[in-house]
Amino acid sequence: MTGRTEWPGDSPDSSRAEKELSPQDPAERARAICLRLLTGTPRTRRQLADALRKREIPDDIAEEVLARFEDVGLIDDAAFAGAWVESRHHGRGLARRALARELRTKGIDPGLVQEAVNQLDSEQEEVTARELVERKLRATRGLERDRRLRRLAGMLARKGYPEGMALRVVRQALEEEGESTDGLEEGY
Repeated sequence: MTGRTEWPGDSPDSSRAEKELSPQDPAERARAICLRLLTGTPRTRRQLADALRKREIPDDIAEEVLARFEDVGLIDDAAFAGAWVESRHHGRGLARRALARELRTKGIDPGLVQEAVNQLDSEQEEVTARELVERKLRATRGLERDRRLRRLAGMLARKGYPEGMALRVVRQALEEEGESTDGLEEGY
């Protein structure tokens, strides 16, 4: 005995609690799986559909349960996308491009993805990029200018910032620190 409470759907081969549900009632199993998955973290419709498929819930029953959960507001991909953008932009400093990529991998409809990432405007992105560069700038002191530029711009690129914005923000930060940016090409 592990002392761990088992919840429906805890393991890939189903937990004891899930097996205790009537095997003849896949709709009840599907509801239990969805409720357990939604308990700790919001999920997208596709994430729940994938979990039901993995647990061999028939597609027609899964669709019926997911539609009902949407009707009562337990699944709301638009709200999920909006909260994801807000959280990941402010928490991790991700730009619109990276956020859109993450939402697409979670199965969010492209229209909802666009709507969610449009919450951020270019000014907000640039302010966040500046804050990220300011935090990282100290760690690059003592390195040659070109290496600092590559590291800082690379960090922004990995977070999804457009190349032009990343280079502009890094150049400005280096200039403010007294670093000469003469001779750096615009497209560097």
